[in-house]
Amino acid sequence: MNTKTRLLITGASGTVGSALLEQIMDYGNQFDITVFDVGSRSNKRKLKKYREHVTIVFGDITDRLAVEKACLQQDAVIHLAAVIPPLADKNTSLAYRVNVLGTRNMIEALETYSPGAFFLYASSISVYGDRIIDPEIKVGDPLIPSEGDYYAQTKIEAEAIVKNSKLDWSIFRLTAIMGSSNHKISPIMFHVPLDTRMEIATPGDTARAFLHALGKKADLLGKIFDLSGGERCRIVYRDFLKKSFSLYGMGKLNFPDLAFAKRNFHCGYYMDGGVLDDILHFRRDDINSYFYSLKMSIPSIQRFFTKLFRPSIKLALLNRSDPLRAFHTRNFALMKRYFGEPFPAQ
Repeated sequence: MNTKTRLLITGASGTVGSALLEQIMDYGNQFDITVFDVGSRSNKRKLKKYREHVTIVFGDITDRLAVEKACLQQDAVIHLAAVIPPLADKNTSLAYRVNVLGTRNMIEALETYSPGAFFLYASSISVYGDRIIDPEIKVGDPLIPSEGDYYAQTKIEAEAIVKNSKLDWSIFRLTAIMGSSNHKISPIMFHVPLDTRMEIATPGDTARAFLHALGKKADLLGKIFDLSGGERCRIVYRDFLKKSFSLYGMGKLNFPDLAFAKRNFHCGYYMDGGVLDDILHFRRDDINSYFYSLKMSIPSIQRFFTKLFRPSIKLALLNRSDPLRAFHTRNFALMKRYFGEPFPAQ
């Protein structure tokens, strides 16, 4: 008789999923693991080392038959698969198919083939929208996605599907997950107001929360939680960028203020994030350990060449600032999104 918990993980090749697989290997005698993910070359490479320990099902979450194959006789599901920004906001059709319809496929297949499964859903704190003025966030706050944040809209719709399902469920609204491998300096950084309050979580802590949740069903059932790193993971975005620039060899954060949006993003401080940690005891990292891991992940040769070509790199990056482009072209619709009214003067 199989006494192991039959666990399905979607999106296992992603940032949190990869950390989860690494951690769960230490619990090999407790779980019979199935991984469901898109069969891309990158995903196959990442999952190759686990193929002797887990059952890998490659497929498209929008394909009902593929989903049904993965959902047979499961005791628990950690649903991480999603299209995230910036792709989610550029290809909204894909984001809807994966994030909303894909979640519905999962729920309906599980209701049929694994009706007793415990469904853990990874949502996002982006559902709260712009909190630059009121950065203290709680689970019961209104869900008002930022303008143009299609990803947040899909997460709200998917949450509704989960809550209305016949399954046992719990929803974790994930904060900004910052790992040395998944957050590089990129143009999306300009969408975040410099005064944004951030409370990050690392992939390791986030994965640990999902892993520990499997043994705490009674405490989590039918509830929604903010998943964040706690007070020791708090920082203002301006300071976060300054430290990141220094570590990468980018020098000072000396971009013009209009390169950065003034509004219409998300993030904040999660005033009830400790509720989940009290149950799951997953927090081990802090903002300093994040920066240390980031520093260790940047090769010296990369830092050397970044310093060497710093002016050109920063100019190229600045030229990809959407808020600054909107200002220079006087695109009033985008200026309103990024700066609000009255518009900045030329």
